[in-house]
Amino acid sequence: MLGDVLLINDLHKFAASSIMERVLIEKEEKERNDPEYKYVVAISGESGAGKSELSHSLALLLKAHGIRVKVLHTDNYYLVPPLLRKEWRMNNGIESVGINEYDWSLVNRNIRDFKENRETIMPCIDIVPDQIDRLITDFHKIHLLVIDGLYAINTKEVDLRVFIELTYHETKISQLMRGKEPADDFRLQVLEREHINVQSLKPKADLLVNRNYEVVEAGKNG
Repeated sequence: MLGDVLLINDLHKFAASSIMERVLIEKEEKERNDPEYKYVVAISGESGAGKSELSHSLALLLKAHGIRVKVLHTDNYYLVPPLLRKEWRMNNGIESVGINEYDWSLVNRNIRDFKENRETIMPCIDIVPDQIDRLITDFHKIHLLVIDGLYAINTKEVDLRVFIELTYHETKISQLMRGKEPADDFRLQVLEREHINVQSLKPKADLLVNRNYEVVEAGKNG
């Protein structure tokens, strides 16, 4: 998203380095069978967990290895525009908050365009005026796609799924610093609803980023 504030620190960089090791190995294996294979990483977690910071850290590390990376933020794909979303949620009830708020058909179309080396048009929210812009991207020049968002690991055609275990209860400071949405009572209800939905996706993960930002294999996090 345009105007978003990223709070990248050494923990994000260290975690990204661990994830990169797995990506490089798997990407090479895929390319042995198909030299034109297009690899996709998805990173999920709750609000303030560091999804964007981790995604950008990973992208920069891969860039240093000569791999051109595009980060796709699923927050750009909400069906309801930012200025109308709170009212829509209040009118439709807190149960409306969740995975179905996103335009997954467009997400999957953009991923397919990446896989097939096509030029595509992607939504991009500018959080200063809270408007949706359109971004033209030539995927022919992109080698790897990183998808980040609350429910990113539920996306189809993903090679590596990463789940950040921090919950919104533990990330209040970073949420306040980024200041994307007002911290009122309704926002807390939204965060709790998202918490329930995001945690339900954890079993899909291949890698977990634990509360100390250590990367571990899913199922081995003691």
